[in-house]
Order: sequence, then C-alpha cells, then structure tokens
Amino acid sequence: MNESSITVKVKKLNPDATVPQQAKSGDAAYDLYSIDDYLLASQSRLAIHTGIAIEIPTGYEGQVRPRSGLALKQGITVVNSPGTIDCGYRGEVVVILHNLGEGGFYIKKGMRIAQLAIRPVPEVRFELVDELGGSDRGEGGFGSTGT
Repeated sequence: MNESSITVKVKKLNPDATVPQQAKSGDAAYDLYSIDDYLLASQSRLAIHTGIAIEIPTGYEGQVRPRSGLALKQGITVVNSPGTIDCGYRGEVVVILHNLGEGGFYIKKGMRIAQLAIRPVPEVRFELVDELGGSDRGEGGFGSTGT
C-alpha cells in the first residue's frame, strides 16, 4: 500500500458474492459482479444485486460507473451514473442498469456489471453572498461554449 491508500471493508451478504477487483493493476475503478442471472429487456432497467456491503471511510464516497465495454458493445449503462454510495451507507451495493440496446441482454451470475471508484469528498461550507466573482463564461448555460 502506498501512503495515499485507504481500506474499504467489504462484507459478503451472499456466499456467491465477489469482492470488487481491479482488472489490471493501477486501474482507477474496481469491478462489481452480479450474484444472480437476469434478463434485461430492451429499453428497460433493473436493480442488479452484488451481494456485498461496504464500509467506506469518512471523507470518501463510492461512485458506481458503467463498464465501457458493455456500454459500447451492448448499450448497457448505469442509470444514475455515477451512482453515489455515501460513507455512512451499510446496505447492499445494488447497481441500476439500463439496456439502451435493441435486444434483450443476459446478465449471468458472476458477470462484471459495473465499476466502483472510491473518491475523496471535501468538506464544503456554503457562504451566502450578495454578489459572485466574474468569469469568462458568466451566466452562459447549456451550449454556451459552442457545443
């Protein structure tokens, strides 16, 4: 472990659950796995169970993200991407998948379904003011930068 590493405790809620794993050393996120078989119909969404609960240290969050290969090849994405897992949550990690593809998609038990990234969360203090500082963008909203 390097000096910036943290420990995330994992509890198996199901004996078939898999602890999150990196596909390759140095990857930014850890694979999450399904504990059941599902048929995800075209244009539908399902809550996919991972069979694990995690304890994220205070000052961090978990971000559940789509797997790029499933997104590109099958049209499978995480509905609320990234899904947030707060440090105080101790329930099962469940991934809400959406099938944007034209056909049904079979999720098999043990399949990698999403990725979990652990990221720091700063303490934020909001300050009410009468005026905000200027910027190049100003009040320009959606599409104001040319795209």
